[in-house]
Amino acid sequence: MLLEVRDLHVEFTTREGVAKAVNGVGYSVDEGETLAVLGESGSGKSVTAQAVMGILDVPPGRIAGGEILFRGEDLLKMKEEDRRRIRGADMAMIFQDALSSLNPVLSVGAQLGEMYEVHRGMSRKDARARAVELMDRVKIPAAKERVGDYPHQFSGGMRQRIMIAMAMALEPSLIIADEPTTALDVTVQAQVMDLLAELQREMNTGLILITHDLGVVADVADKIAVMYAGRIVEAAPVHEIYRAPAHPYTRGLLDSIPRLDQKGQELYAIKGLPPNLLAIPPGCAFHPRCPMARDLCRSQVPPLYEVTGSPVPRASACHFWKECLHA
Repeated sequence: MLLEVRDLHVEFTTREGVAKAVNGVGYSVDEGETLAVLGESGSGKSVTAQAVMGILDVPPGRIAGGEILFRGEDLLKMKEEDRRRIRGADMAMIFQDALSSLNPVLSVGAQLGEMYEVHRGMSRKDARARAVELMDRVKIPAAKERVGDYPHQFSGGMRQRIMIAMAMALEPSLIIADEPTTALDVTVQAQVMDLLAELQREMNTGLILITHDLGVVADVADKIAVMYAGRIVEAAPVHEIYRAPAHPYTRGLLDSIPRLDQKGQELYAIKGLPPNLLAIPPGCAFHPRCPMARDLCRSQVPPLYEVTGSPVPRASACHFWKECLHA
């Protein structure tokens, strides 16, 4: 197993109290595999990824428990110097806002080349040549002429390609892409996702794709973990999620996708808002918004039940997953 997250807990201390952002999350991804982590804003997707990468803001953040195993070694027990060697070389992250993630006063060539200078000890000249190769690889036109350009001189789609190039530079075993298609138009989204999939196949890289858009992951993911209020509420292979969701929240996300065969109909939306992480509701955190909620849901936190009868392993944190599965 390339990466395995076990029972991870992350908290943030605020003036109002302790916000429990991640509550016992566990998932895994292997080489060449794509795991999509879905959920609304505030569900804990990005915080989990930051904990994996070791870039969590501490304080106010704090890892309160759990394990993060990379090739069998617990990253949380490593010295910071050792984790820094792994970041970039063995695991990398693509952030959602390329313009704010790239340094505005350095050329893209300098930023790409820095990876080779720091991790491979290359000269500046050789690193710049590798930067041009990287830009060519992610299909940026006239890479040799544009290697000295600055981030603001590129379009949003081209900047995202530069972020992908930066992540792929040292051919890491694992890449975490945090909403890489946010703020891009549909055509550019497809191009970026196709590029990610192509590079992943070339290098057999494990990919964790963080998104709130089920439409983006349909063609690229192998399995899906759906998060709500800091917990995974459903985990299954991608085709099983789309065929028959076993959690009301997943069903609500699927029903919210616009469909061509429903022209003129009102678009479905999940009622209410995600819970305040300072005061997560008792029982199932989704029960205030759930159309299937009963007294049991309001009092008992559902474990991650094994969905029996499925041809493939899958799980759902719903007391009434059987009813949801056949709804």
